[in-house]
This record gives sequence, structure tokens and C-alpha cells, in this order.
Amino acid sequence: MSGKATVKEYMTRDVQTVSPDDTVSDVARRIVESDGHNGFPVCQGRRVEGFVTARDLLLADDEAPIFTVMTNDLVVAHPEMKVTDAARVILRSGIQKLPVVDDASNLVGIISNTDVVRSQIERATPEKVGKLMRTLEQIHGINVTQEKRKVKLADLIPTQARVYADELEGRQYELERGLAEPLVVIDNERTLLLADGHHRVMAAHRLGIEEMEASVIVVDADVELGMERTAEKEGLHSIEDISVVDYARHPLVEKTKRFQ
Repeated sequence: MSGKATVKEYMTRDVQTVSPDDTVSDVARRIVESDGHNGFPVCQGRRVEGFVTARDLLLADDEAPIFTVMTNDLVVAHPEMKVTDAARVILRSGIQKLPVVDDASNLVGIISNTDVVRSQIERATPEKVGKLMRTLEQIHGINVTQEKRKVKLADLIPTQARVYADELEGRQYELERGLAEPLVVIDNERTLLLADGHHRVMAAHRLGIEEMEASVIVVDADVELGMERTAEKEGLHSIEDISVVDYARHPLVEKTKRFQ
């Protein structure tokens, strides 16, 4: 992915809205009954008139119309806007969600800080994969290809013996919010080596997830890879063999303690 990803690539197109004439109690009820919404664009037809959040409703009269409490000095994004520019607006304004409008001010989507994070995560994996592919080709004199596929966690052979509990909690948080970066897996004659994503895999395993999206590097010849030898030496045959290390044993923590 290039550095010019646009808002329209990551925005949510199916946007729930409210009317300027809806009452405070109506919108409060929708927020309570919704799946994680804390506010809505206020639209007259398709045209955006404002935005209302749960905070706007706190001290308002239940029967007050939304147009009397909504924010109408609105910050919006355009579908062709770069995601990086939308990220700057979100960061500087403190707004969690930007309505996305076309040239006629009609609502076409919404982009959130979560969408921005996802765009950056998806940029990271191709860079990792490309570097690993070049390394494999140079070291082993082989050709490799790349494909996207879902892999079963039970089929993966780890190449890292341990993960850290604090980072594991972070990856679990990301998975629960759909922010996980794809795994990087090497398919060496149907032996699936997990090259990157051990914390994600362990977090998914804890959550009962059996399959994950992966960028798979397919090797065109049966060669013994260094990470395959490492896995064998460490006794790693499945993700069940990965140890979870407590916070206090993280090497950075240990180094820090020496200076206390």
C-alpha cells in the first residue's frame, strides 16, 4: 500500500444518523441501545447539519429537539482526503469521529480514530513481508511468492519460544476491536512457520479464535530454513509450546530494576 491511502478506503459507509427534529430522549435511547455508539451525525435528508454526542445530551431537557443541542460548527473530511491528513485533524481536534461528506455536503461515510489506526497497521505488514521475502531469496537462492489467506492456528509452528504477558494483553485489546495486523507465515512445502505475530496468535487463542488472516510467503522449493531449525531446537511444534512470561521477567523491566 502506498502512503497515499485515502479516507474513502477506510471510512464506514453505512452510517447511522439522527434528524434535527428528534428529541434528546430519542437519541439518548439510541445511544444506550447501540453497539458502542457515543454520538451520531445529524442529517436533514443526506445533508449533514451537525453532530451530537452523549455529552451534549447530559443536561438537556428530554423533549428538546436535537438541533438545539447539537454541534453545528462541524469538522468534516472529504472522501479523497489522505488518511494521514484525517489523522492530523482527529489528533489536533480531539474528535473521535469525522463525518465524511462529498462536494455537496452530503454524508457518504464516517472515519474514526480506529479506522486511522487500522490504516497504519495495514501499511506495516507489506513492509515486513517484502523484507522477509528478499532475505529468504538472497540467503537460500530460491524464489518465493506471496498470497493472502486464512490460516488455522492449530497448523502453525511457532519460531519464538515465549511471549510477554503485558504485550499479550495489548494484542487481545486490539483483536477485540478489529485492529490486529495480519500474521506473517512461511509456507515451506505445507509446513506453516509463524514468522511474525506470536503475541497476536496467543491472544487469539485465549479468545477462542481458530483462524486468522495472514500474509503467506510460499517457498518454491523444499529447503531447510534457519527459523525451522530454531523451532526444532526449542521444541516448538505448536502454539501450545509457547510460554507466557510474566511482566516482572520482561528483559526491559529487569534492566530498569538494576538502576533503581
